[in-house]
Amino acid sequence: MSPLAKRVELAGITALQGKRNPIEIHPDDFFRIPARVRTSFARLIHAEHANSISIIPAVSYGIATVAKNIRARSGQNIVLVEDQFPSNVYSWMSLAKEKQLEIRFASSGGASLDKGSAWTDAIVAAIDSRTAVVSIPTVHWTDGTPFDLIRIREAASKVGAAFVLDGTQSVGALPIDVSLVQPDALVVAGYKWMMGPYSIGLVYWGDRFAHGTPIEENWINRRGSENFARLVDYEEGYQEGAIRFDSGGRSNFILLPMLEEAMDMIEEWRPDRVQQYLSGLIAPVEDRIRALGFGMASASSRASHLFGLRLPTHSNPETVKEKLASHSVYVSVRGNAVRVAPHVYNNHHDMEALVDALSAC
Repeated sequence: MSPLAKRVELAGITALQGKRNPIEIHPDDFFRIPARVRTSFARLIHAEHANSISIIPAVSYGIATVAKNIRARSGQNIVLVEDQFPSNVYSWMSLAKEKQLEIRFASSGGASLDKGSAWTDAIVAAIDSRTAVVSIPTVHWTDGTPFDLIRIREAASKVGAAFVLDGTQSVGALPIDVSLVQPDALVVAGYKWMMGPYSIGLVYWGDRFAHGTPIEENWINRRGSENFARLVDYEEGYQEGAIRFDSGGRSNFILLPMLEEAMDMIEEWRPDRVQQYLSGLIAPVEDRIRALGFGMASASSRASHLFGLRLPTHSNPETVKEKLASHSVYVSVRGNAVRVAPHVYNNHHDMEALVDALSAC
């Protein structure tokens, strides 16, 4: 979970104070603020149209909406990644049970480092003529392992399978271009690399789901909902494009201004420059980290904003985490990896502190 930048915090405080007097919130605010957020996100991921973006409360909501719109038949399969984050698993388990589908978890085959290629190979190998969905993260949440998204998308496209991405672990810090990757859906939570608040997220929708059915039926995703005086003239049609998939509480007058400010900040930073800066932080210390006995993927096989350290034999990950915390170095433990997640608020002194703390382990 990212910290809130001061400017994002200020946007939240200002928005919170605005709720003191609700007569200052006008009907067009229900639509104007979400429209700006869609436009900002579309620019970030290089989407052609802002109305291909929907606003959701969580990744699980977005994945459940995708699953509702999958037309699968008994005997087909769903391809996932081993040790994938649960929000991109449980909806598929439910769909598999309902439709009698097989779930295939692609594995890196025991590769401990530089395993992106092995994992991509395994995902592609798991895809066949009976694959209905391939749903994976953009990078693995345990250690930041990147996947060859274009190669996987091409394999999915050949068999007509939906290609779904959870970009929570990278979008905002790692560049992505949906015009190149061409996912059918890209789901992103706002509270990590998007630098925003909790309980808000975004989804990019491709043409496959252009006429899909939302997971809930609410007033604001219906055609003509801008006219408050006519809301009881019930309308069967949905708003244009992916707006139909918005959650009912999407016009959040506190969270949306915060997310908008965070995306403005990211647009100024640029994800490619974030990666460049972080590469410059990591390069001087990575050989020293390996010399201490910690496994670390090569620079070409990892992202710079999220990477895993494989522990020396017989080490306890939780013990290592506690030892690092005692040196004011805070990391996460995911599986058998210590997950390090630097960002632009870190500097060379922080990397030296990391090395010193690892030495103490």
